[in-house]
Amino acid sequence: MNYASSSYLISYCLPDPFEVLYLMDEINNPHLTVKALRHQLYRTYEYTDYQDLSFDSTYIPTQYLSTGQYRLLETDHRMVIPMHSPIRVLIASDDVLHSWAVPALGVKTDAMPGRLNQAAFIAVRPGVYFGQCSEICGANHSFMPIVVEAVPLDHFENWSSLMLDA
Repeated sequence: MNYASSSYLISYCLPDPFEVLYLMDEINNPHLTVKALRHQLYRTYEYTDYQDLSFDSTYIPTQYLSTGQYRLLETDHRMVIPMHSPIRVLIASDDVLHSWAVPALGVKTDAMPGRLNQAAFIAVRPGVYFGQCSEICGANHSFMPIVVEAVPLDHFENWSSLMLDA
């Protein structure tokens, strides 16, 4: 057997690399989909599996922080998710290049105007996960925190009911 025929045989047996990349990025059957739309000084979260569940989230200035809250990392509304569930986040921007990065969840995805990117993760422990915009996107770049709170499923259902009733 010559080298040409063996390389043909190997390439024939292996999957297309572009197909593999596509399948790695495809998210099948997420438990929850949240759209994170980045604006210059705040973020809008839309829970697309619920009819009217959306809110804006902005950082809390230092003078309004409560005891135990972190400077430049706290927001007025947290993105709440159920733990042990596959979560898909659709990420976009309406003005400049931003990023949605939560290192403890292993997520960093660019938010670009005119493009909808997606990221997936599963929070395996309850808790509060902090992140920030990790692109230099303007003068107030350091005032763009991200706070994700992972809770048990029954707590998430109670929270979503309260948010829908408000």
